[in-house]
Amino acid sequence: MVIVSLMALSLVACAGANGPGPATPPVSAEGPCRNDGLDSFVGQKASAQVGAALLKASGAKTLRWGGPGMAMTMDYRADRLTVSYDAAMAIMSARCG
Repeated sequence: MVIVSLMALSLVACAGANGPGPATPPVSAEGPCRNDGLDSFVGQKASAQVGAALLKASGAKTLRWGGPGMAMTMDYRADRLTVSYDAAMAIMSARCG
């Protein structure tokens, strides 16, 4: 019982300091990610609709949201777009990898 409680607590901690991030749009069937033009999304509010636009603009297959204080792996994936946002849900960066 204690192990189950600790596991649940650790999952809650992964949600980020300010609660869950925006919904992640469905996976697209595109190819490798491209950084060109992603700077135009900086400052926009993170949302599922903006995430879908980011996926389309980048050509990435997957999208990873990174909220304030969230830990993320440093592994590089050519088909993934990583988008970081601040406490106000404003996008701070969007980069492939």
